[in-house]
Amino acid sequence: MPKYLKICLLSVCLLLTVGLLSACGSSGAEESSGTWQTFRTRGAHETIRILSGSENQELASILEQCASETKVDIEIEYKGSLDIMRELQQGAEDYDAVWPASSLWISMGDTGYLVKHAESVSMTPVVFGIRDSLAEELGFKGRDVSVNEILEAIRSGRMSFCMTSATQSNSGASAYIGFLYALMGKQDSMTEEDLDNEELKQEITELLSGIERSSGSSDWLKDMFLNGDYDAMVNYECLMISANQQLEAEGKETLYVVYPYDGLSIADSPFGYVDHGDSGKEEAFLKVQEYLLSDEAQNAIQRTGRRTGYEGVKEENLDVFRSDWGIDTERILSPIVMPSSEVLLKALNLYQTEFKKPSLNVYCLDFSGSMIGEGNRQLVEAMQQILDQDYARQNLLQANQGEVNVVITFSDEINNIYVVNDSTDENLLELYETVASEDCTGGTDIYDAALTGLQMIEEDYDASQYTPAIILMTDGRSNGGMDYSDFAEAYQDYGSDIPVFSIMFGDAREDQLEELANLTNARVFDGREDLIGAFRSVKGYN
Repeated sequence: MPKYLKICLLSVCLLLTVGLLSACGSSGAEESSGTWQTFRTRGAHETIRILSGSENQELASILEQCASETKVDIEIEYKGSLDIMRELQQGAEDYDAVWPASSLWISMGDTGYLVKHAESVSMTPVVFGIRDSLAEELGFKGRDVSVNEILEAIRSGRMSFCMTSATQSNSGASAYIGFLYALMGKQDSMTEEDLDNEELKQEITELLSGIERSSGSSDWLKDMFLNGDYDAMVNYECLMISANQQLEAEGKETLYVVYPYDGLSIADSPFGYVDHGDSGKEEAFLKVQEYLLSDEAQNAIQRTGRRTGYEGVKEENLDVFRSDWGIDTERILSPIVMPSSEVLLKALNLYQTEFKKPSLNVYCLDFSGSMIGEGNRQLVEAMQQILDQDYARQNLLQANQGEVNVVITFSDEINNIYVVNDSTDENLLELYETVASEDCTGGTDIYDAALTGLQMIEEDYDASQYTPAIILMTDGRSNGGMDYSDFAEAYQDYGSDIPVFSIMFGDAREDQLEELANLTNARVFDGREDLIGAFRSVKGYN
């Protein structure tokens, strides 16, 4: 077998496809808060705000130096690929530059032709990272591995993995399209008829059934993996290197990187200016871009595990791309032919509605007295985005076959529990209308609601057959009869790996929600400025 990668470059076709779905401090000072980072420097005369993929959080030290060298303050907000596309489609008024994982999101989103000066800053393949001992056991070390061999490992129950959502994140989308090509066993362009093949449908469903945890963010997927106990993950090569550096520093087992030769992709990390007619911003952008493309910065970027060209890795950086971790810098990156936009649209919809493992969503919604008025209005509108499938389809968040949706409304007690095991459009719309008619009253007990949801998942369902999650939304401090220790004890007794994603609103206590997130290897979303967007984001993690 020739040693090469068939790289699945998600092209402009995919962009058009998804587009159819949605018509001053001291020098080098860094500030950060969840989804954004700020790099400030003395003497800065301009600030540029960048909309970026989450994987670029790994470049913080380089951006800090960039701000110092260019005398430009840099503000970065991190969002998922689909959100970057959507912002561009809406004009990206709040941003001066975009820096997604792949050019496809610019091509798809830049319907107003605002982006200029776009240049690739780095490249990184999307790969499997498998626990070293498991890779050895599976016979994957030191040789070429096919997607079909990975499928056999999943079928036999010997391996599961974590991957971002194909409809929300570039790494997941890239991997998924590569899987399809590999399972079809063809090199020419995919057709709609190919996607109707029953054998392909069965095999891709079996492959995706191996996903143990999902995410809407590549960088957060890495963090989740490091905090959990999982077999493998699909992610960028650079994030595998970062994960291994941390695992090794902690004395833990590292990952062995596997490049399935018959279908993977690369991310080309384009950095482009969003032209709003401000020449000062454009000049500042060009200074930042020039620095990022300089020999000094490119070498530093390569030190983070990113490739900076097709020609390979510099000799002095080979210690980063370690062969004992399975990293192979000698492979030739060769793209495959991409299908038409219509075929890609069908593929993405099939992923969301048929191929992916069914979701088991338990929404714990705060209907306490403090939610009366604007809070309740926003909550109801947010649930409409999820449960009304006409809205959900616009964001590739529609329900899939076998999906279960549970809504627990709570105050200082459980108000009502609604269960929809057959998530048809009609049933979900009826669920939404029921939720919309609920009244707000009483105090707040988040732990009682979360524990009720946990008990339902553990006792009423086989969680291994789903991608389960508890999604807790609250606007106040929990002051009911239960506390964190009650929930933690029950969670540990169950031996659960059920994430409790929280959405913070109003006067919610962030420390209470972070405790739940840390315990359950989940995260907290801030819905205080955009509750609807927070619900949409958290649904992308499941």
